[in-house]
Amino acid sequence: MGGLQSIYKTSGVPYVRWPETIIKNSILITSIREARGDTSNIIQDKSQNTEVSDLTEFRDKFRPELRAQDGHYVRSKAELIIDNWLYVAKIVHAYERKLPIEEVIYCDFYIPTGKVYIEYWGSEDDKYRARKATKLEIYKKYNLNLIELFDKEISNLEDKLPAKLLQFGIAIE
Repeated sequence: MGGLQSIYKTSGVPYVRWPETIIKNSILITSIREARGDTSNIIQDKSQNTEVSDLTEFRDKFRPELRAQDGHYVRSKAELIIDNWLYVAKIVHAYERKLPIEEVIYCDFYIPTGKVYIEYWGSEDDKYRARKATKLEIYKKYNLNLIELFDKEISNLEDKLPAKLLQFGIAIE
């Protein structure tokens, strides 16, 4: 984004100088608003954005009703298993976090350590496959760290997930 790192001559403490254009960056502005708890600028008009409309439809149809050990409410048994595994492994994580990009896309899980996103691909109907393809393109476009989990791996998560996390520098105790 054009930041330049410098060091204070008197103290040796590093700092970053940003171009003035950074204050107009919509991703930064949205992140600051979310951190403050300001939800007033969340997209409300579903008709203007089909991705938002599809997302809202999905969220209304499949409400998170299963409570994980850490208090997160998730949408499926597989997500419950993943969330509980992350919690027991003492890995700080978020459930359904918006990606820090222009498009309105949510990941299944986000791990701040390593900035890793986890997607569980559970369904195989046509609409779901199309949504999956779109999400994969976006992860690739923005070069985001992605771990993909599939049905066959859920029953064997203890063997599969640590190796995938280790690829991003996240080691399990």
